[in-house]
Amino acid sequence: MSDLTPPRHEMAEPGRLRVYLGAAPGVGKTYRMLEDAHLMRRQGIEVVIGLVEPHGRADTAALINGLEVIPLLDVQYRSVTLHEMNVDAILQRHPSWCMVDELAHTNVPGSRNRKRYEDVLELLDAGINVMTAVNIQHLETLNDAVARSASTQIRETVPDSFLRRANEVINVDITVDELRARLRQGKIYAAEKVEQALANFFRKGNLNMLRELALRTTAEQVGTAAAEYRRTQGLEQAPMPEKVMVCVSARAGMERVLRVGARIAGRLATDWYVVYVETPDTDHRHGNPEAFARIEEYQRMARDLGARVVLLHDTKVANALIEFARKENISHVVFAQSARSRWDILLRGSIINRFLNEMRDTTVQVVPVERERR
Repeated sequence: MSDLTPPRHEMAEPGRLRVYLGAAPGVGKTYRMLEDAHLMRRQGIEVVIGLVEPHGRADTAALINGLEVIPLLDVQYRSVTLHEMNVDAILQRHPSWCMVDELAHTNVPGSRNRKRYEDVLELLDAGINVMTAVNIQHLETLNDAVARSASTQIRETVPDSFLRRANEVINVDITVDELRARLRQGKIYAAEKVEQALANFFRKGNLNMLRELALRTTAEQVGTAAAEYRRTQGLEQAPMPEKVMVCVSARAGMERVLRVGARIAGRLATDWYVVYVETPDTDHRHGNPEAFARIEEYQRMARDLGARVVLLHDTKVANALIEFARKENISHVVFAQSARSRWDILLRGSIINRFLNEMRDTTVQVVPVERERR
């Protein structure tokens, strides 16, 4: 075997993953990572830099001094030499901790992995602990919302499942005014890009939304991890904030159900979700344009009322609703129900009855609606 062949670590315990999450470029994620790396080194913990992007910031670049840096890999692409993280060299070195910046980066075509987060997964599978950084707009499920708010297309994304794998999520947060001041001082972009950035991505409204998303995402991750720990240790679950889920279908009359859900969420001063489950039998996009138009209108109305709209796909509606309610720790659920005969319930089953049997600690409210005439 060649001395350059990376060692095999098939039996290694998966590495720990620490994610530094920020609302926008310039909040200080890389700086914070480097500070923590120096602290770990002083404590005798082995840590190396797999890749760090200082982006021309002198104070960030200065913190690289004193840390071991794995040389980057030179890659030829279209007559240009590009630099990528050297995964083989990191695996060969096999440090305790490795720092990997710019998580959402797309690697040069022909690289061993298409995306940098896939490089990180390979390091974790080899038993190497990784600290990495990403901005909230690069999370896959938030991509559309950020694109609408920022009026820009976010092309590089990271799947939410990657964040869920994290052992730690650290929110690196500064105020919107401080971030815009950093931008004006030339600490984020070059001087010629400042005014355009202030008028577009770095608008106050957009930054406030991104900051809220980053804080919410971190809180949800911490809450989920704590709940899982309590479950595995057999401990009593901590009191959770109230959450409301409104279940809608393509039938007429869902407006009333949405208003009831909005009132309940308003009284509880809490988050609420409007959930629609699409099954193979209920794909109305092509088969029933009228029903599809209703669903689109209900989603628009839900957003106007302040709900987070969620579209689920499953062969069984009840399964999808129960799984989502458990995952999000839903405390209140609102269903619509039209008059049905006992024979019809016996033949087709009842989603509400199934939900009540499975989710005994959840408050369920049923809103009567007129039955559709066929």
